[in-house]
Amino acid sequence: MMNKRNILIGIVIIVFGLVFVPRVINRVKNNDISRSESRSLKLDNFEKNIESLPYLLINNERKMVPDFKFINQNGELISNSDYLGKVYIVEFFFTTCTTICPIMNTNLVHIQNSFTAFPEFGIASFSINPEYDTIEVLNQYANDNGIVNSNWNLMTGNRNDIYKLANDGFNLYTAASTEFVDGFEHSGYFALVDKNGYIRCRNDQFGNPKIYYKGSVNFQEKLDSNGESEEITVLKEDLLKLLSEKNEFR
Repeated sequence: MMNKRNILIGIVIIVFGLVFVPRVINRVKNNDISRSESRSLKLDNFEKNIESLPYLLINNERKMVPDFKFINQNGELISNSDYLGKVYIVEFFFTTCTTICPIMNTNLVHIQNSFTAFPEFGIASFSINPEYDTIEVLNQYANDNGIVNSNWNLMTGNRNDIYKLANDGFNLYTAASTEFVDGFEHSGYFALVDKNGYIRCRNDQFGNPKIYYKGSVNFQEKLDSNGESEEITVLKEDLLKLLSEKNEFR
């Protein structure tokens, strides 16, 4: 009787392993995990060895995101104040870009899907071709590219204001010229902003500040054709660091 019982228990364990374990593995691979599961897997374990990110200092003062107000893909007025209390990525793009923007968008959608458990995570995407990228165009772009995070705003507005924000506010080079492919030039880098509106950076192996994250190398390919390494992995790690910090504006 005891042998039959042990055999039955063994069969149950084998069936469980064959059926349920692969499902759990697939859920983790596809980022298909609940909010509580995600926090346990990512943030709680990460906090044990957390290392604070340095601030970007200009004249020994912490650099804050400049004030801005633009219209998003839903026709809503969005300002920098709407991002207070959130950790967010900043990018400058345009919907008709055929070179680096599709790669950048793929990387950002991947990050979006990896951080579904964090309502305080967001993305700010500013169009550098605002005359073409209307509310309707941006809305369609969001639908076509899997942009579902309510804190991911695709913004349009006055071209001069957007270019000033890019070139002066974030020092991310942006220009329009017929000499460039698709008529525009931009860096393909992401900036990272903390919950209090400060631009944050990281240090390289020599202790020098690295302000931006290369967004133009696909996170899956690791290296592009020029031998440039992807930086989405380290960006995700740094996002977790900032998400664990306190919010001064609460």
